[in-house]
Amino acid sequence: MRNLVFEASDGFPLHGTLFEGKGDGPAVLMSPAAAVPGRFYRHFADRLIQLGASKVLTYDYRGVAKSVQPKGWKTRLNMKDWGTLDLPAAVDTLKHVAGTQSLVGIGHSFGGVALGLSNRSGDFDRYTMLASLSGYYRNTAEPLAVFAKMNLLGVPLTIPLGKLPKWGGLGEALPGSVFRDWARWCRNPNFLFADPKVPEAQYFKSVRTPILSVGIADDVWGTRKAVDTLLIHYTNAAIRELWLSPDQSAQGPVGHLGFFRKQHETTLWPDIIDWLLHGQVPEGATLRQEAQVA
Repeated sequence: MRNLVFEASDGFPLHGTLFEGKGDGPAVLMSPAAAVPGRFYRHFADRLIQLGASKVLTYDYRGVAKSVQPKGWKTRLNMKDWGTLDLPAAVDTLKHVAGTQSLVGIGHSFGGVALGLSNRSGDFDRYTMLASLSGYYRNTAEPLAVFAKMNLLGVPLTIPLGKLPKWGGLGEALPGSVFRDWARWCRNPNFLFADPKVPEAQYFKSVRTPILSVGIADDVWGTRKAVDTLLIHYTNAAIRELWLSPDQSAQGPVGHLGFFRKQHETTLWPDIIDWLLHGQVPEGATLRQEAQVA
């Protein structure tokens, strides 16, 4: 395991951690959820290496955790940059160190959105979207609480502070401009797809990479409707959907973040790892009919 610093195409320095092993399996890129640091995924990355992945790269999006805004950086930080600039930079970095090894990916929450924004889906042999969703607040299981936390608490805090602090309750501290993008998208039924400042949304329909979409039954953000309203934009990808229930784990609730906790290593991880490393479709995963028609 070693820490890396690599630059996006606009020169922004990004921090990541490269896990390396003796296996000859594919290299795996792990793209995080919003306001979640790359270190959160270390146990899952370790397990991938133990089971044969040749390399695994985790990283922090710009403005999050170790990928702080450099002094003197004048350009506005946008949430879409995580997909349009940061994920492509991570892909290039992993491809450079992986050599001829194939590349697969797993995106947690926003990490599944980033795939569509990146226009780099063709670099992956397959991709897992874990709890990835379109974030309109009314599609969540707690719409009033989500709206209040983002817009009545979060957005006002960013005005005087210039950021949403960690104690704002939505994860790591976020640059104010990034959080306001996120909150604005979540107020719109069409999420980022209604934002004229995100023309990169057109790339979703060009994704043809096989996708495994994994939903969590007790996830208050990633409800079936919220997940579905993201997947409908991947019109030309072969998508298989798998829903996991906390009943499948003796460790209690899972929610939006819990899947990657080490306590689920023997209960929830094996099928997802088999898909990533070997292309083995989990039992119970169903092919979306829209993908069959397309």
